[in-house]
Amino acid sequence: MPSRPLFVTQFYEGRIDDPALIAELAHSCRSLARDDAAGKRWCKANGYAGYTSYASLDDLPARDPAFADLKRHLNAHARAFAAEACLEMEGRKPKLDSLWVNVLKSGGAHSGHIHPHSIISGTVYIEVPEGAGALKLEDPRLPMLMHAPGRTAEAPEAMQTFVYAQPAVGTIFLWESWLRHEVVANQAKAERISISFNYS
Repeated sequence: MPSRPLFVTQFYEGRIDDPALIAELAHSCRSLARDDAAGKRWCKANGYAGYTSYASLDDLPARDPAFADLKRHLNAHARAFAAEACLEMEGRKPKLDSLWVNVLKSGGAHSGHIHPHSIISGTVYIEVPEGAGALKLEDPRLPMLMHAPGRTAEAPEAMQTFVYAQPAVGTIFLWESWLRHEVVANQAKAERISISFNYS
């Protein structure tokens, strides 16, 4: 009897095909990186290579119409992902809980982490220069593999220990918030702009 996959981890990829909205978001992100004094102080104190609004602003969709438009797009994708992942929502829809800007300088990275207190997390990519880092996803069983051998180079993507998801402008990635991931170092000379978010 052949083997079959069990305990599948869903990873969602969508797109925002609205160049005008992407341009508005890029302008808004750069304006925040210039004007958000509290955010810049947090980045300097925490060694963040660039700018993030993560610790300073929690009302971007109410503050800026471009982020309100983005929220409408993301809500539709979050609902689609919740259905594809067979999440039992008990008749409720995923609710956007937080959303923040990331302007990552050349050489900047974000080490492995999860997103506690949420069910779905994701990122939408606004500017992705050539050489910008991928999103690195980790097999959630990794801490329990003990003496297991590594996977062959020919193993299908679903069986790899690490998967690198390379974004483009407008790409939306979604995953369940417990999935450990990291941002590979930005090797481009230009900044990479993304907007990350959580749903509860």
